[in-house]
Amino acid sequence: MAKEEIKKLLENSKKVLDADYDSFTKSIESDLTSFKKKTLDKI
Repeated sequence: MAKEEIKKLLENSKKVLDADYDSFTKSIESDLTSFKKKTLDKI
């Protein structure tokens, strides 16, 4: 493989990982918000 191909693959992988990380953090934040609401409703 040429160096340029490897660079492109790494950049694409980084973009995919960043997108996955963003969606994961949003999911965790929404879960926490939901949990807080449920906890406050029970109190």
